[in-house]
Parts: sequence; C-alpha cells; structure tokens
Amino acid sequence: MRIEITVPSVGESISQVEIGEWVKTQGDTVTKNETLLLLETDKATVELHAPESGTLVEVLKKPGEGAAIGEVIARLETKANGAATSVIQSEPARSDPRQNSEAEDAGNAHGSSASEETSAAAEISQSSSSNGLLGETAAPQEFAPRERDIEIIAAKERMGQEAQDAEPAADLPSGAAPSGAPSDQAREHIAARNVPAQDRDQIAPMSMLRRRIAERLVAAQQSAALLTTFNEIDMSAIIKLRQRQGEAFRERHAIKLGFMSFFVKAAITALQLVREANAEIRGNNIVYHGAYDIGVAVGGGKGLVVPVLRDADRMSFAQIERAIDDFARRARENKLRPDELQGGTFTITNGGVYGSLLSTPIVNPPQSAILGLHAIQERPVARNGRVAVRAMMYVALTYDHRIIDGREAVLFLKQVKSMTEEPERLLLEV
Repeated sequence: MRIEITVPSVGESISQVEIGEWVKTQGDTVTKNETLLLLETDKATVELHAPESGTLVEVLKKPGEGAAIGEVIARLETKANGAATSVIQSEPARSDPRQNSEAEDAGNAHGSSASEETSAAAEISQSSSSNGLLGETAAPQEFAPRERDIEIIAAKERMGQEAQDAEPAADLPSGAAPSGAPSDQAREHIAARNVPAQDRDQIAPMSMLRRRIAERLVAAQQSAALLTTFNEIDMSAIIKLRQRQGEAFRERHAIKLGFMSFFVKAAITALQLVREANAEIRGNNIVYHGAYDIGVAVGGGKGLVVPVLRDADRMSFAQIERAIDDFARRARENKLRPDELQGGTFTITNGGVYGSLLSTPIVNPPQSAILGLHAIQERPVARNGRVAVRAMMYVALTYDHRIIDGREAVLFLKQVKSMTEEPERLLLEV
C-alpha cells in the first residue's frame, strides 16, 4: 500500500514551510513514528514522522525547497505490499543474467554507493601494491605541507625551473616524487594561496528561521524608537543564597537553581511597577497586557529562539527552572513547537552565558522592551567608603521610546537591581 506524505499544519499563521534535512533517504526502510525529515518554518524546526512502517520509495522535495501545507513531498510503501517493498530493499543479484533491469535499477538506488566505495578501495589497493607503496617502504601520509616543501616551490617559481622539474618526474612510478622535490600537498597549498579570495567563499542559503529573525530585527530598528539604559547589579547575595540552598533545592525539585529564575521573578515585579514595559502599540492605541508571558532567549541548533513562559507570575522558582531547562534542551534538538515561540509580552536575553560583558539587545516586536543580562565578573566597587571586590553584572534595558520614557526605564532597572541584590524580597513578595 502506498501512502502519500504531506506537509502537516504547523501553526495557525504558517502556510509555507521549507524542506530541511532528510533524515531518511529514498529507498530507506522506516518504522512507524520514526523521523523522516525536518521542516523549517519562520518560527521553529519541526520533525515529520512516518505514519506507518515501510519503505520510502519517493522523495519529491529536496532540502531548501519550499512546500505548502498539505502538499505531497514523499511517498511511503507500507509492508502490506511485500513485493514492492522487497524490490527496493534488496540488492540486485548480478550473477543472474535473467535479472529484471528495472528491479536492478531500483536496487542500485539503495546499494550502489557502498558497492562503488568497495570497488574504488580495491582499485586503490591494487595500484598501491603494484607501485611498491605498501609496507615498510611506504612514505607516511602528510596532512599538511612541510615548510621545506613550500620553500622549494617558492624558490623554483622564482627561478623558472618548474618545466625542468616536470621532465624527470615523468619517469618515476605513479605516486612517487624525486628526492628533495615538493609533495603534492605542498603544491596544492601553494595553488590554494593563488586562488582569488572570492573564489574561496562558500555560499549557503539562509533558513526560513534565520530569514524571519533578520526581518523582525530590521523591522524593529525601522519601526520603533529604540533606546538602551544600563545599570549594574551586585550578584553576591544571590550567589551566597545559591551556595547555601542550591543542593537542597536540587534534591527537592530535581533541577539546579540557576540565576534566570531570580531575574524572571524580578522582571515581573518591575513590569507590575512599570506597566508600559509589558505593553505594545497597536495603531494609535497602547495595549497593556494583563498576562506576564516572559520570553527567554535561548540558542538553538538553527539560531536564537525565544520560547515563552506562559503566566510566569504564577510559576515557582522550580517551575521556571524546569521550563527553561526543557526549552534549552529542545532548542538544541530543534524540537520546539511554533506555538511555544509566540505571544510573549516581554523578553529576557542572557548574553553572559557566552561571555558577553555589555550589549544593547534589540526589542522583539511587537513588545516594547527587552532585558539583557551579561557575564558576572569580580570587580572593585565602593562599599561604605571602602573598596571591595564583588561579583558584578551589567544589565541593559532596550525599550521603545514611543511608549516608555527614560524615567520609567531607569525605574524598571532600579527595581530589578533592588530585587536581585536582596533576593529575600522575591521570596517574601515585598
């Protein structure tokens, strides 16, 4: 029985997808619910699974090609039709002259690659043996040109002796080189240096996700009046709290107590104080959101994605940490769902995990603000008239100046600073 594989619905607003990597290729045997390929959307990467067990007999779309929702992109022959499946899976018997040519072609589509590699390896082995290059007399393989080889090439190029070198080399066995002559790797290295720079460039198409990210970031820069305000936070209190209670937290909740849950909680209190930071502009109106859906930027296999913590104000520290850990894991595996990347009202991004000391994050439209966290560094600071070394972090708030004024931006950061430098206030909700 032949089944058509179509592009499923992957989100309300998504009508077109891009074919990503085919995990299975034409002729492969697949089992039910096994991943066939990855579908790229402008929001996430989605896995497409096999509806039944069988053989993938036709692949109609190549990686990088577009496909509409509901379009047929492949065909699967289920095991209910054993004859059709066995023809594709079996390798043709070359010793039988009565072998059907069509069946042989179908079998070669699945098995010719391995046969060609085997025969090529045999030819190389025979050639090497006839030239006396195997055994103890064989020269070791060189993985990089020797400096002496490069010097010889350069000198002979200057003296115009390349033609003279070529004549005696013709009398030598294949693969051998005259004493003192440059190796093939050295010649290739010199040739590569002479190739124009533009010819060494590699061109790769942008994925739908990468194109969508680019479009949104450019749109944010063009449509919003973006401004960034900075502050710094003494992280000593949170670090000490994590040292005291981190192990007990892990034993109780089976998850590590990180820094992000503190900042999610602190940001929510700041959003409650500065409502404009949890709002958006729609036409000539300002929409103040009643929910606190916090987007957390994480690095995925295909780029930066922002999954959303729904109703984060109702989540505990442990729930926040578990959700972020799950988002990060599935982002690396390209398994986030499109609906998990939509509808955030405010975003937090942590460049500090990559070592960023200071940056100006870009607002994720239609949101009005984004909080940027950075690396924690020990720095000398003034405390009670004395110099002390403390674990400090710069924080940045980029905001849309059309809706948020500088006063509100500073007030927002001061609230985040106050709540994180005195983390017991987060626990007591004061």
